[in-house]
Amino acid sequence: MKLISSILMIGMITLGSCSREPVLPSLSSADSLAIVNENLAHRESVAEFMSNDAGSPFRRDTSVTFSGLRWFPIDVRYRVTSVLTRYSQPETVVVMGTRGEQRRNLKYGYFEFILPDGDGGARMCRLNVYKFTPYDGQRYLLYRDHLSVWFTDATTGRETYDVGRYVEVGIEFPDPGHLYTIDFNEAYNPYCAYSPMYSCAVPRDEDHLDIPIRAGEQKYHNE
Repeated sequence: MKLISSILMIGMITLGSCSREPVLPSLSSADSLAIVNENLAHRESVAEFMSNDAGSPFRRDTSVTFSGLRWFPIDVRYRVTSVLTRYSQPETVVVMGTRGEQRRNLKYGYFEFILPDGDGGARMCRLNVYKFTPYDGQRYLLYRDHLSVWFTDATTGRETYDVGRYVEVGIEFPDPGHLYTIDFNEAYNPYCAYSPMYSCAVPRDEDHLDIPIRAGEQKYHNE
């Protein structure tokens, strides 16, 4: 497969910056190929959802037309694992929505991991992890155990969506030593990138990575 041969590349953030000198972990060829195949399947699934599912923003808002998503080439170095470090005193903070509304989310903890720095090296990086609160109403009832990660980076507003991107982590595990997978190859645009009928959470300034994350979804090309 041409795509695999061209994109197969072997391969944790202080708030607002990244420390230098860490070393990217190495992966076997088999593990790398598995990650590539999982991401290819994921992208096909997302395209199918956007095209045909009743919950797709392109189906719910008939004024917009789906013409395919754009992704960076899959790079296995952007799939990382980390334990969740919970803050000793999680605080409820204001997270702005794109329509100017104030949301209140629980700043619950953080993940640390190593990422490429865009210049041939690596950085130890950190991103906050948020949870919904009762202020979120229905979302809290449905997703109260889910962990949310939102970020901006050096590509934001240029190669990637102006507001920022999200990474799916899933539900919280009770085991404090559980290793979560954070795959930036699956970083995605919130629905407000496609339709004005949606409002989405704007990543806070402290969740900016000062390196380019050239992985995951790019700007929607009809912007």
